[in-house]
Amino acid sequence: MRDLYPAIEPYDSGLLDVGDDQLIHWECSGNPDGKPAVFVHGGPGGGTSGDQRRFFDPDRYRIVLFDQRGCGQSRPHVQDGADLSVNTTDHLIADMERLREHLGVEQWLVFGGSWGSTLGLAYAQTHPERVTELVLRGIFLLRRDEIDWYYNGGAAHLYPDEWEGYLAPIPADDLDGDLVQAYHRLLTSTDPDVATAAARAWTGWEQATSYLIPKSLEPEHTSEPEDPRFDLAFASIENHYFVNNGFLREAQLLENISAIAHIPAVIVHGRYDVVCPVANAWDLHRAWTAACGDEHSGPQLHIIPDAGHASFEPGIRNQLIRATDAFAARETPSAD
Repeated sequence: MRDLYPAIEPYDSGLLDVGDDQLIHWECSGNPDGKPAVFVHGGPGGGTSGDQRRFFDPDRYRIVLFDQRGCGQSRPHVQDGADLSVNTTDHLIADMERLREHLGVEQWLVFGGSWGSTLGLAYAQTHPERVTELVLRGIFLLRRDEIDWYYNGGAAHLYPDEWEGYLAPIPADDLDGDLVQAYHRLLTSTDPDVATAAARAWTGWEQATSYLIPKSLEPEHTSEPEDPRFDLAFASIENHYFVNNGFLREAQLLENISAIAHIPAVIVHGRYDVVCPVANAWDLHRAWTAACGDEHSGPQLHIIPDAGHASFEPGIRNQLIRATDAFAARETPSAD
């Protein structure tokens, strides 16, 4: 069972102007001459943390983390009035390309989980010549049935107690409609107290359902203080994407899979993932394998029998680190 690499600090960081009055925070850690790898965080709106560096061997990887528009240390932050009209999937793909060019990276491994798997796939399908490998966890294809499952009542059958907290801010007249749209009205309210309460409930729902064994049941767990700034970015940006179908066509990522059929990939998914059900990973694996034309040349799929959605659950992190270790030694052809 593999565990996280030791904690490290960045050797370089900065803010990159990507246009639209947006500054994207980035950092590099590990080996400056190592294999480039970019970590694509979830949400959208989740931001990055230092522990995400630890999925990579720091002696063999040049590890790039960045905060997507409106969240983390990127500027402006949602709480400070970030313009979400210039926050779309196409904008984020373009930001990743600008960052790659800024850092002088020719090609990189793309690592992403949850929404990070969505953006990682969309980026790779747009710029396949820039991606050496893909490591994807907790697959989210942003199809309408996936949104409805988690935000319109499907997952409530497994977490009815936590679902009550999710419903709490929604006016009674809106409970029979699309709850994602109802939350959109709350999160864009001119009353900051209304928006903040909605953000806490939306974020709390995901935090409560991401682990197979809730973190609150762990013997050494201590409650973390609420972070209204994180909650608002996470909930507002997620909701903005979901009411706009992720700025993707329905099933676009499956339809375009042939663009990346040649890219080596590992897919890791928890059997009991409530946030993004394992059927998502199965659909992706089947489409990808069919595009390869050979069941032995498609991506590796690891379904973890004792895990939910979170990347730091032991079985999931074990397979993610095994994947990055395996790809670290792989020689890749030039983009040219």
